[in-house]
Amino acid sequence: MPPRGYVGQPGSNHLGFLRFFGISAGAGELRCLAKSLHSPMKDQIIKKFAEVYGSPPTVVTRAPGRLEFIGNHTDYNGGTVLGVAIDRGVWVAVRATDKPQLQFFSDLAPNIVSVSPRAPGRLSSDESWANYPLGVWVSMASFRLQQPGGLDFLAMADLPPGAGLSSSAAIELSSALAFLGLTGQTVLREELVLLGKHAENNFVGVPCGILDQGVSGFGKKGHLVFIDCIGPRFETIPLDSGAHFWVFNTHSKHALIDSLYATRHRECMEAAQALGLKLLMETDSAKLEVNRAKLPEVLYRRAKHIVDEIARVAAVKQMLVAGDLKAVGRTLNSSHASSKTFFENSTPELDFLAETLATTPKVYGARLTGGGFGGAVMALTDAEFSETDAKAVGAAYQKKFNQSLQILHCQTGEGAETLPI
Repeated sequence: MPPRGYVGQPGSNHLGFLRFFGISAGAGELRCLAKSLHSPMKDQIIKKFAEVYGSPPTVVTRAPGRLEFIGNHTDYNGGTVLGVAIDRGVWVAVRATDKPQLQFFSDLAPNIVSVSPRAPGRLSSDESWANYPLGVWVSMASFRLQQPGGLDFLAMADLPPGAGLSSSAAIELSSALAFLGLTGQTVLREELVLLGKHAENNFVGVPCGILDQGVSGFGKKGHLVFIDCIGPRFETIPLDSGAHFWVFNTHSKHALIDSLYATRHRECMEAAQALGLKLLMETDSAKLEVNRAKLPEVLYRRAKHIVDEIARVAAVKQMLVAGDLKAVGRTLNSSHASSKTFFENSTPELDFLAETLATTPKVYGARLTGGGFGGAVMALTDAEFSETDAKAVGAAYQKKFNQSLQILHCQTGEGAETLPI
């Protein structure tokens, strides 16, 4: 089994991926886009594939994006996390060919990206989006899985990038299922998730934990996904049917490789080492305070966020079982405050949204979702929270920052799957 830690080096590939899946739309436009793409997406991708490559695909797959419900940066620290797979994602269509080429295309990309399977390396510039499926193909060898030889590949998405919804994990898992389908192989869901993570860590170079791929892989409609990342161990937690998710995307930069994500990863590892630990999940709040003098102030703040966040995940899990969404919401608010104060991965835009939503009627709570440093805020609301309410928040944001918001109303969705064609 390949290593689960971070061994890649940050580069610029994530930016290329975001440009590739760049969707710039207002709230109304985005809803129309999602409605027009999601229901007939399988038919559309099959048709587009035939237009590009001359004949239909043999395998079609999809994997959902995800919301990080709570558990901010806890995954690579060996902690626990709760996420939710949403009803939007990335679709992939493939077929095997006799040509010694791996060909990647999307309806949003200008050209086919052709790669030799003999010695594939990381791509750059406008082609760098293809590092995600290519990284999965390369990583299959580390899992002793047969790699398809020549292939044609096409991706489509109804998932906006840069909003903390993990479009990268969605394309990784849909690609993995597609490649496995071409070679007639099956793997356990845990191995599928680890394959996607390995590709992102080792080929793309993003030091992510297991959250993104785990939620995309194990998602279940009407449920949250709980992950004990040290295992990893996965389980689903039922969610009250009256709970709704609204995502407020700031359009601000959310490029994990070029952001401070890798810096936070390093700081957490340094904090654990200074405490004589392998990972921060091995301590708790009381022990951290006793050993505070061992840490520089910045490392103490990073560790405090992680340790307290792991405790918040455990608390929220119990609150969900009890059906206490008001208590869940208060804990979501506390999570954002910790991200702002101790982990410093928020922004003024995210803070304004989280704090505004926390005092808005029909909202249980709100917090940044994803890696931070831009992106989006997730609000947990009751069923009465409406588009009118969301637009009022958007108007306040527009007045404050002179920028528009992208607003997404999400539902829970199923995890990665291969579709019959």
